[in-house]
Amino acid sequence: MSNDPREAARAAEAQAALGRVKRDSESLLGSSMGRAADHFTGSDAPQGDKIELWGRRIGRSLSLLGVIVLAWWLGHQLKAW
Repeated sequence: MSNDPREAARAAEAQAALGRVKRDSESLLGSSMGRAADHFTGSDAPQGDKIELWGRRIGRSLSLLGVIVLAWWLGHQLKAW
């Protein structure tokens, strides 16, 4: 491999382009589901703090349940079902 700075710049540009293609080719549903799974498992909780981890998991699960119940209630009130 040569020590030509132009070649190094071209290689860096090619790597950056490949990284953008990989990032942009992810499916919307797949990336959204991955982020949702990380959110509901409490992966953003501090390491080693089990109480914080389970508190986040329980709270987020209860909030999801609340959204589902409220959506059902709204549908019932609007006579959608």
